[in-house]
Amino acid sequence: MNPLSGFPPTLIRRLVIKIGSALLVDPAGQVRVDWLRTLVADVAARKSAGQQVIIVSSGAIALGARRLKLPKGGRGSLEDAQAAAATGQIALSQCWASLLDEQGIVAAQMLVTLDDLENRRRYLNASATLERLMALGVVPVVNENDSVATAEIRFGDNDRLAARIGQAARADAVVLLSDVDGLYTANPHVDADAMLIETIERIDARIAAMADGGSASGMGSGGMTSKIEAAKIATGAGAHLAIISGKVDAPLSHWTGGGKGSIFLAAPAKRARKGWLAGRLTVRGRIIVDAGAERALGKGNSLLPAGVASVEGVFARGDVVDIVTPDGRVIARGLSEYDSEEAARIAGKRSEDIATLLGHLPRSVLVHRDHMAMV
Repeated sequence: MNPLSGFPPTLIRRLVIKIGSALLVDPAGQVRVDWLRTLVADVAARKSAGQQVIIVSSGAIALGARRLKLPKGGRGSLEDAQAAAATGQIALSQCWASLLDEQGIVAAQMLVTLDDLENRRRYLNASATLERLMALGVVPVVNENDSVATAEIRFGDNDRLAARIGQAARADAVVLLSDVDGLYTANPHVDADAMLIETIERIDARIAAMADGGSASGMGSGGMTSKIEAAKIATGAGAHLAIISGKVDAPLSHWTGGGKGSIFLAAPAKRARKGWLAGRLTVRGRIIVDAGAERALGKGNSLLPAGVASVEGVFARGDVVDIVTPDGRVIARGLSEYDSEEAARIAGKRSEDIATLLGHLPRSVLVHRDHMAMV
């Protein structure tokens, strides 16, 4: 058995637990209080054993839609979703606070948007808040602030939010409670030969392909696909990530007692700034590089204009851009030293030619290695 199974407090000092709406809210729009109480008991046991816990909880829109009697579960329009979230978040936070209080645990609420974690300064503020709450023995309950989020500035799923919160909190591991008990080689509902993959050391094309078309879990591309994307963020930040079933009572105890699960093993943690860059979900543009530049970046070098084949998108100096191979593979992410117009003009040119092209030579590299993370 993998020694990390169950994410024991002796090995995992700080844990993020993500709970989705389908587990927390029943079809009638009511909180599944009895089930949630068993999960909170799990959290209390882990805290008593010395593990710090952060909860990422969905459910606000589902709860608010019932209270406002909105059609389509509150997702008929952006305005309905925002109103449902604003209403349901009160009920959700009250529920968590009440159940945690039964265990003698103080709860805190944190609402974040995608932009809060994509903006470096606000990301650091969120990180500092989480650190202080951990020091005070509080259990933060985090959710996306759907009352103000729009399609352009939202995570869209709490799997990736949990991974980013784990990164901001410098967590050792993230566990995603799901309606399946891990990543399978095929859809276990239709393929009797489907096998659970208990340990994933590296997320390669073969692993990513298992989520296509819902083949991994039967949940569709919005289910297992988002979990694998979350695993990329978490493992890249030096945290393990597990997918386990939340359909059982006391799911963490069930896992510890031998229940199934899939664990994505952490990669060596990147430096804080590079980890933040690698985990970002929004970029402003793409810089396509040639094979020589790809090799140079792999050796830890900065990106020089000479290795750039083309530039896509509109971005300013300091914006985050993806560095991409001609076949579309993203190999790095970093802060551009030039705006997109100037970057396009100097693409493929030697550094000594930049002054002639632009009339000045502000910087000799397009993306500096200190502001770039390989992905």
